[in-house]
Amino acid sequence: MLLSVRELEIFRHVMEAGGITAAALQLGITQPAVSKMLQQAEDRLGFRLFTRQGRRLRPTTEAQALFPEALNAFAALEVVQRLAGDLRDGRSGTLNVAVIPSLANSVVPLAVQRFRASRPDVGVILHTVTAGEVVRLIADQQADLGALIGPVGGADVRLGELCATELGCLLPPGHPLLAKPVLGPADLAGHPLISAGGRWPLGALLTAAFADANIPLKIAIEVPQATVSGALVRAGAGIAVLDGFGLMGARGSDLLIRPFRPRVLSVARLLQPRYRQPSRLALAFRDELLTAVAESGFAVTRPPAARSARPRAGL
Repeated sequence: MLLSVRELEIFRHVMEAGGITAAALQLGITQPAVSKMLQQAEDRLGFRLFTRQGRRLRPTTEAQALFPEALNAFAALEVVQRLAGDLRDGRSGTLNVAVIPSLANSVVPLAVQRFRASRPDVGVILHTVTAGEVVRLIADQQADLGALIGPVGGADVRLGELCATELGCLLPPGHPLLAKPVLGPADLAGHPLISAGGRWPLGALLTAAFADANIPLKIAIEVPQATVSGALVRAGAGIAVLDGFGLMGARGSDLLIRPFRPRVLSVARLLQPRYRQPSRLALAFRDELLTAVAESGFAVTRPPAARSARPRAGL
């Protein structure tokens, strides 16, 4: 029969102290209690651990063979306890995050940097994937936290709002439309537009905005990646219409931004596995991401009615 941890501890202390009296003092218990636990250990093992020679205990050959392994067991137990404490306090482990490219190129890097600054022993695996793949990774519990833009369907994820951003226009230096403080469908008509197509959340928002203005939407270059859109604008291929995260990625470059009007909001959402409680690491990273978004200058407040609306199904 296996020894209990307490019995193994008694054995170790008797071996190290050289006797029951000294072991009892180290453990802060009575000598009879040590003797009883030692007897229980011997009964479990089926052999003697010590023999008495006068007033001293002498370890048997079996005890001498067992002692190094007992020390190894306690060393391993200390590692487990230390790791458990680190996991409890969010100081160790690995965090899997799944996000779409526009988020990976904007607020996520700052959130990762701040997250790891206080947790240098925590690894981060960042999956930069499509919105549909974000949902799949979260639903399959292959990622701890996800973030995407647009509506989400599926019963195996829990949703929370990250933020809303406004659509805006990205233009190259010297473009004549820069003379206008804001740009709308009528201003953009007749200019080559770069944006996501109607099957993407951004494209669907843009299509609806042009339809409301009774102006046909003609996308000259359809591309869902904001970084590619920025490169096309820089090359002089047209004007890009992007959400706030796409615009954020272009900030600090030579490209210029004009707000799109009427105001159109794009909503970014946080995802977590529905049937698993979020880890301390996931909650800590969520907080860092929310802080990075708040500091970005692109997040806006949605009307209460819009915030409480249930996301529609589908991607």
